[in-house]
Amino acid sequence: MKYISGILAAIMMVATFAISTAARAEEKKWTHITIATEGAFRPWDFTKADGTLDGYEIDLIKYLCDHMKVECTTIVQPFDGMIPALNAGKFDAIISGMSATPKREEVIAFSDSYGSTGQTFATLKDSPLVNLPLTGKSFSLATDEAGAAEAVKEIEPMLKGKTIGVQSASIAATFLDKYLKGIAEIREYKTTEQHDLDLKAGRVDIVIASAAYLSTAAAKPGNEDMVMTGPRFQGGLLGRGSSVGLRKDDTQLKAMFNDAIAAAKADGTIAKLSQKWFGFDVTPK
Repeated sequence: MKYISGILAAIMMVATFAISTAARAEEKKWTHITIATEGAFRPWDFTKADGTLDGYEIDLIKYLCDHMKVECTTIVQPFDGMIPALNAGKFDAIISGMSATPKREEVIAFSDSYGSTGQTFATLKDSPLVNLPLTGKSFSLATDEAGAAEAVKEIEPMLKGKTIGVQSASIAATFLDKYLKGIAEIREYKTTEQHDLDLKAGRVDIVIASAAYLSTAAAKPGNEDMVMTGPRFQGGLLGRGSSVGLRKDDTQLKAMFNDAIAAAKADGTIAKLSQKWFGFDVTPK
């Protein structure tokens, strides 16, 4: 009897724990969300002289939070440590030009994409790299990886022995590691603004980043000699576009963001903000 009683007690404990866990899951109501952004990736997100945040993603955050009917706090965090900090519970979401890549999806979840512009290069007007082959042409690593690889082979001779600046932990850094490692010297920076400064100072020959970021950077006062060059790459290991980074267990929060992003696409908000900040539509297709 004691044996049977022990079994019954164990079953009751397991059932009670399961009910308690389910109840806690059901009780979770998202009324406040803390969102991390880099604040140094113009025009996606940047910090103004007065210390306030602005940019495409900052405007979009306001829309998404209003749609979800939640209060949001946006904090600035270094880009290269965002994923570990998210999983450590320091904030609830990442909205910082972070592309949803297969490698990142091994450790966190992503919402649907809210913007896609691809990765390309920039150099100075008087650089011999200003006329890289295939400038302005776009290549997909998802639907035509062989064609994209051929495009890389075509620009390799001009990049051989050069120094390329790139932001650490970015998808551009992943691209360089796979396709141009050993061809050029890769120099990593905490922020894209830092590699822009080294480009102007002649410490790197060329940089690679989001096409939207580079077009905006080149238009900034003081960057008149900066120009985009070479082909543009999208998809595959570069991901499916900028998306909200979330902990894998926060499925309800992911559904909330997906619903809000869908609404922003449907009512033209993303298209409108695209034109405001990029001058072209970055709505994911």
